[in-house]
Amino acid sequence: MRSVGQSGQDESPSHQKAGNTALPRPTEPQRRYLARGLAEAGGKLPLFDADGREVPHQTIKACIAHGWAEPWPQILIKRDWLVCRLTPKGYRALR
Repeated sequence: MRSVGQSGQDESPSHQKAGNTALPRPTEPQRRYLARGLAEAGGKLPLFDADGREVPHQTIKACIAHGWAEPWPQILIKRDWLVCRLTPKGYRALR
């Protein structure tokens, strides 16, 4: 449930005060995406989900923005593919 503080601003978890040290947690789709890297060499993350559908770029970019994933060195075959790998912060987020 969202709450509004005295300032009238949303105080939901995504708008936590700067003094709060709680780390953001991956959403369920982000968690599923990141978890797939646990069994891959170098933490390589998939382009497709378990059902063969492309992982949404929004999910990948959100994981990069949180520091849970980083782009894999450029793949010369398909430059438009956003291949990533888990970061140390990504491994910690999955605990």
